[in-house]
Amino acid sequence: MTIPSAIPPFVSLDWCEDHQSNLVLADARWYLDGSSGRRAYDQGHLPGAVFVDLDAWLSGDSGDAVGRNPLPDPEVFSAGMSSLGIGDSDVVVAHDDAGGVIAARLVWMLRATGRQAAILDGGMASYRGPLESAPAAREVADFSVRPWPNERLATIEDVLRGDSLVADARNRDRFEGLQDPVDPRPGHIPGAGNLPCRENLDATGRLLADGELRRNVRAAGIRTADRFISYCGSGVTACHNLLMLEHLGLGEGRLFVGGWSQYSRSPELPVELGPAGNVA
Repeated sequence: MTIPSAIPPFVSLDWCEDHQSNLVLADARWYLDGSSGRRAYDQGHLPGAVFVDLDAWLSGDSGDAVGRNPLPDPEVFSAGMSSLGIGDSDVVVAHDDAGGVIAARLVWMLRATGRQAAILDGGMASYRGPLESAPAAREVADFSVRPWPNERLATIEDVLRGDSLVADARNRDRFEGLQDPVDPRPGHIPGAGNLPCRENLDATGRLLADGELRRNVRAAGIRTADRFISYCGSGVTACHNLLMLEHLGLGEGRLFVGGWSQYSRSPELPVELGPAGNVA
């Protein structure tokens, strides 16, 4: 079956089986606790899937001024995708073992630079066949260097300006400041709402029905992605909320890549603790 000219941000395994031409499966497993995504891939992955190393190809050098996982230089992203056999004309379906909240970073980066990409709804759990352990081998491909689009990104100044609706994709305990295992100060950006990306998923790791997603979005005060900014700890899981809003037809929104890992490292900036207030 021919792949359509524009694909949705979430696709099923059946969709992948029906659209195999120029389709690349990308395993984007990565763990906040430092566990090795590559080791998990080597122990078993979907047949034909390439491993995309978030630290090597989807992030630049960390620092107080940019956070833990800033976007890499476009040249680095291009070199990484080319080496994995991903070309400009390929359709990438990315997955992980966390319902897509990590794989969303790769999908957002590809879509934001004009490529075709989607999250595999349900991730690895949606596949019932035997896994492979040998790494997939693809020929080097032509993946052009394209700049990150400014209109899809937000800076810390944009977040502080107060004229956008800002939502934090982290779990509620981290948002409320009950605990934070990786950043110097607990809490969230004052005025931000909480839209935990993992609450976009059901118990199997699949995306909730559209009606449930819309109720969650409305409860966070979001009616459209216009003037909407998504952040998390370091610009990874925040991408899942942006793709979810796009899935609902609400627009694209902007990503504050530095997230809490950048904001919390500026001691002069105010911090808010506890549940979100009214962000409508």
